Amino acid sequence: MKWIKKFLQILWRIWFFIVTSIVVLLISPLLVYTLIFDKILLFNKIKRWAANTILFFMGIRCKTEFPPGYDPNRQYMVIANHTSALDIFTLIKIFSFPFIFIGKKELSKLPVFGYFYKKTNVTVDRNSPESRKEVYNQVQNFINKGLSVVIYPEGKIPDEDVLLHPFKNGAFRIAIEHKLPVLPVVFYDNKRKFPYRWTGGSPGIVRIKILPPIETANLSEEDMPQLKDLSYNLLYNELMNDEISKNFND
Repeated sequence: MKWIKKFLQILWRIWFFIVTSIVVLLISPLLVYTLIFDKILLFNKIKRWAANTILFFMGIRCKTEFPPGYDPNRQYMVIANHTSALDIFTLIKIFSFPFIFIGKKELSKLPVFGYFYKKTNVTVDRNSPESRKEVYNQVQNFINKGLSVVIYPEGKIPDEDVLLHPFKNGAFRIAIEHKLPVLPVVFYDNKRKFPYRWTGGSPGIVRIKILPPIETANLSEEDMPQLKDLSYNLLYNELMNDEISKNFND
């Protein structure tokens, strides 16, 4: 019976690529229009429709917990643990405010999706110091337009047995420089529901928790290490407590 389960999981993964490709192709003309005429809010609405559609046909539902003090009309530096391809779609679904991702340059090489990703987000070559410096200039333009910023501060998806990889500095330096409150997001189930390997995962509910925002208005660059450590500990403790709870219930 195990081979049947693995076969169905592979089919489900193929179904994900089919659905995603069809949705991206369908919305491509509208996305081109928004790029030509700089319709940021319209682009955001189309992007959210696409994410909702893909998650619906994948059978993935989001159970999201929002904190006191959360204001969808503010600009944020959103940080989250990076676990799965679901991370992008679920973030787009749960947040109504417009935002950009800062992500690896390799994503821009994907057919169709890569073109729009490069045009509407900030890509960085982590092996190039010049590329990392240019990120700050590009981010400034998007922040001036009223957009929030999303970074996965681990810089990569950690191995299966790693709960949370150490954070890099970029997200917290940008947050302090632009006085953006840091909004931590915890994905509890994305790795389990949609791992990067071809087998494993299943439709169902993914739990997401948004932690209270961390204000940066009174912080300076000297406070960056403390802000990074605080953010890391908040996410790590949430993930560890969930692991302990699951093991106890098992």
